[in-house]
Amino acid sequence: MRLRQIEDVRRALESSGANTLHIAQFLRQWVHARPQREGRRGAEGFFPAKVLSAMPQLEASLERLAHLQSEHPGEDGSVRLLVELEDGGTVESVLLARKGLCVSTQVGCAVGCQFCMTGQSGLLRQLGSAEIVAQVVLARWLRPVNKVVFMGMGEPSHNLDNVLDAIQFLGTTGGIGHKNLVFSTVGDHRVFKRLPEGVVKPALALSLHTTDAALRARLLPRAPVFEPAELIDLADTYARQTGYPLQVQWTLLEGINDTAEEAVRIADLLKGRYAMLNLIPFNVIEGTEFRRPSAEHAAAMARKIQSRGVLTRLRQSAGQDVEGGCGQLRARHLTGRSDRIPLQAM
Repeated sequence: MRLRQIEDVRRALESSGANTLHIAQFLRQWVHARPQREGRRGAEGFFPAKVLSAMPQLEASLERLAHLQSEHPGEDGSVRLLVELEDGGTVESVLLARKGLCVSTQVGCAVGCQFCMTGQSGLLRQLGSAEIVAQVVLARWLRPVNKVVFMGMGEPSHNLDNVLDAIQFLGTTGGIGHKNLVFSTVGDHRVFKRLPEGVVKPALALSLHTTDAALRARLLPRAPVFEPAELIDLADTYARQTGYPLQVQWTLLEGINDTAEEAVRIADLLKGRYAMLNLIPFNVIEGTEFRRPSAEHAAAMARKIQSRGVLTRLRQSAGQDVEGGCGQLRARHLTGRSDRIPLQAM
């Protein structure tokens, strides 16, 4: 039994004789990582005999959706998870501080960001909605999760139907507050059309990285073409509609987008917006031209932008001490290497 979509799980339950209440109970127990036989009545007191007989096979199929291949704790309290899918493909999830989780939406990615290991592999396939949710289930077996950010491997806008289905499910049956579901994108007109239409409206994170359209086209070679100001306008409108501040993501690349000029331009672009800026020093990848700026320089840039009236946070990519930036665990797994990827000179 192969289940990739949440609807596949519902159909499998229906075919075994489950009614609407049975399906809701089964899905609720699954997404909260609770045994089906837990509770006052237990499964035997709630589900019909035919459903009970089908349940072991169904549970086994769900377990195969996301299997823990390896875990890599970081000094910052995060844990990077290499997750194996039923077909043998691998993706990464990250357990974050304060009960957060970062999940993947694709195996690989088509955007081709030059500073991202995942972008170097290209897109292999989309994840189904059940495979996305299964990463949350796997994480919840390890520790509590009440926030999910769609910032792992893949570009969520390229798998929009499945991602929105997962968001709808997590924001209802999964019990996660809508502001604690964060949709991250490089920018796509479909996002700004579809997100406002959903019952569950997630918070929005925009991967901007520069105010220079030509530079952005080089750094994100297959992202939709936008002027940065147009992207900010669209994202700001959505943020005000939902009441959740826009999170602008900016990977700091030494000598490229960490200049004094960029600091002034991004401050001018974001001033007065319902937004905050996250500056994230580059997680160094072997074989790329990019370098991480010094901690002192990154902090100075954050202070400069903050002083111009824009809420700015200097953040570290989770798991930098284990060289576990997005795609790096998977890359080592695919090449059969268990060692860390060597850091370039910083």
